[in-house]
Amino acid sequence: MTRRILVLLLCFSALLFCAAAQEQVLTPIPPTQEIPPHVQAVLDTALAELGYAEQRDGTTKYGEWYGDPKAEWCAEFLCWSVHQAEKQLSEKLLNVKFPLYGATNIGRDWFLKQGRYIARTGFIAGWGSQWYKGEGSQMEKNSYIPQPGDWVFFSYTPSGDTTHVALVEQSLQDEAGNTYIHVIEGNNPDRVQRAQYKLDDWRIQGYGTVRDLADIVLRGGIESEKVKALQEKLVIIGLLSAQDVHGRYNNATQEAVRTFQSLGQLTQTGIANQQTQLALAEYAADYMMNHTEFWTVDGTF
Repeated sequence: MTRRILVLLLCFSALLFCAAAQEQVLTPIPPTQEIPPHVQAVLDTALAELGYAEQRDGTTKYGEWYGDPKAEWCAEFLCWSVHQAEKQLSEKLLNVKFPLYGATNIGRDWFLKQGRYIARTGFIAGWGSQWYKGEGSQMEKNSYIPQPGDWVFFSYTPSGDTTHVALVEQSLQDEAGNTYIHVIEGNNPDRVQRAQYKLDDWRIQGYGTVRDLADIVLRGGIESEKVKALQEKLVIIGLLSAQDVHGRYNNATQEAVRTFQSLGQLTQTGIANQQTQLALAEYAADYMMNHTEFWTVDGTF
């Protein structure tokens, strides 16, 4: 089945859902934190594009900007919107705050590498389970409420490859407590439109988040900003050297984790699971508190 057919099915389903949702009373869920200026600029740019339609031959200005005029342009639309916000703010955003891409999985994987991705199910194949930062319990399925500016990734394939992406405008709740995601999306099926999806919609794969909100199991072969943060803690307690802080979970990192697990009487797997990461964070904080070389002249760190 072609990607265009998959997107058509997505959009038809979304339109049916929106028609039903119009009969409901939906209340906006306030954002948990203030919307950053760069996120608001992207949202404003995307909103101004509502109603834009592709030409008869499938050409769009978003695809032309990206270098592929007839691209299946949901990602290109979002990246174009970020580019316009860049010009407005005179601030680099693409490949800093948001990805620049136009192919399957690249956007999702970029957020994963940045440490700003939350799976709808709380589990990511090839990585492991997730938990909200600092919490001792694992993330529950469908527990994350998307925030304005998040990117929501959809999948229709058994492989779990991403087939569509949209920009979260806001989340809403009905009188029965059900949560819905209000998005702006391109290629729907031939224009920029608003759509709504239930929070537990099986097609939602996960979210590229505006902020770093969740941690995840780290293991050999993974490359991520979260691996870099882990390595920095291992340097603090003397189990890695400074040159080993690079974000790649290599053999040296695995052995350092295994050593820490031995010190903390944890199962020695070399995998930084939730228990290991929480214990390491606490141990590193205590270590810094008791070693004056980490202090500044005013007594802070």
